[in-house]
Amino acid sequence: MAMKMAYFVVMKVANIAEFKNNLSKILALVEHGEVVEIRKRNVPVAHLVPIDSKERWNRTKLGCGRGSVQVKTDLTEPLIPEGNWEML
Repeated sequence: MAMKMAYFVVMKVANIAEFKNNLSKILALVEHGEVVEIRKRNVPVAHLVPIDSKERWNRTKLGCGRGSVQVKTDLTEPLIPEGNWEML
């Protein structure tokens, strides 16, 4: 007789107040691969899922803007005359 095994995935659940009070702990769970369901009055409203680590948000290459900016003034000097500082 072949045994069939069932796997039950237990999803973490947090009501909104618990989510707000434990945000950093819940985000740490998500960073480690957990899926967290957020509920409002025990009604599911959202799932927090980890982002695929291969997906990169910042695709900017270091040095890609080299030569695209020209500084035409002394960066250590104020932009407005000292006499106008009082109005600020």
